[in-house]
Amino acid sequence: MTYLHYKAIDWNRLEDALDKFTWEKLTSQFWLDTRIPVSNDLDDWRSLSWAERDVVNKAFGGLTLLDTLQSEEGANVMRDDVRTQHEEAVLNNILFMESVHAKSYSTIFISLNDSRDIDEIFDWVNNDPQLQYKAQVIHQIYQEGNALQKKIASVFLESFLFYSGFYTPLWYLGNNLLPNVAEIIKLIIRDESVHGTYLGYKFQIAYNQLKEDEQAEIRDWMFSLLFDLMENELAYTETLYDQVGWTDDVKIFVKYNANKALQNLGFEPLFPEGTAEAVNPVVMNGISVETSNHDFFSQVGSGYLMGQVEAMTDDDYQMLPDFELKENN
Repeated sequence: MTYLHYKAIDWNRLEDALDKFTWEKLTSQFWLDTRIPVSNDLDDWRSLSWAERDVVNKAFGGLTLLDTLQSEEGANVMRDDVRTQHEEAVLNNILFMESVHAKSYSTIFISLNDSRDIDEIFDWVNNDPQLQYKAQVIHQIYQEGNALQKKIASVFLESFLFYSGFYTPLWYLGNNLLPNVAEIIKLIIRDESVHGTYLGYKFQIAYNQLKEDEQAEIRDWMFSLLFDLMENELAYTETLYDQVGWTDDVKIFVKYNANKALQNLGFEPLFPEGTAEAVNPVVMNGISVETSNHDFFSQVGSGYLMGQVEAMTDDDYQMLPDFELKENN
């Protein structure tokens, strides 16, 4: 008789301490969209122009598509390449939270729009060529790429491609509008920051074990992908934001976060214009809880207990200084 051998996961014996650190950080951050009273933002919503509401709806529609892709494929396609059992457990958490993120946008939609408007949003999302292009590119890599290519694609999605959509709620938060909508986005950004740094760290471990010529090959592939996605992202930004005149500012924000994605993967920033100083200060004010005049989390109420939300800063992209990696060639 043949017996199958299963290895029980032991969290007291770790091959990589960052797995446990990330697990504990993610579980301490657990949240659900149903605890946040988005409908309290209706007065702010009604004060917006038609164009502004259209931008908000389309931005969140695009984010829904990308989070749906992440929840259905992202962490799931990396299971075969895990280095530890604990890494797979972290991926399970990431996969679930991506589903929470995708659902959260529907909570926003139903709180602010009627059913006809929601149908129009999803029809636009499912047919917009630039949105569909970036989803198809990432999907193809998830299905056909190697382990390192999948991690690059995921980090680009988590740390770069989401942010053209995140700009909108952060701008309104910086202007003391739509605080509950922005609260959901802040929680999503907090999760994505951990996802991007964690997967970037795992990428660097494997990348640093490659020979120089193999590193050069994956590096060239990465930059080719980045330029392709950036070209599409800038076109998407024009489509979405030209109607409210935010396009130039959003493009800077997109490049700022593309630089952050590269840093997560262990590479130097590439876009000189993508600096924190160049980003619209209203948006940076929306990102930073410390510099915002808005008492951001008071809207939740004492019934929703969760870990303290931290401001998204450069330190988010250097999650654990104790786990230093060998410098890239």
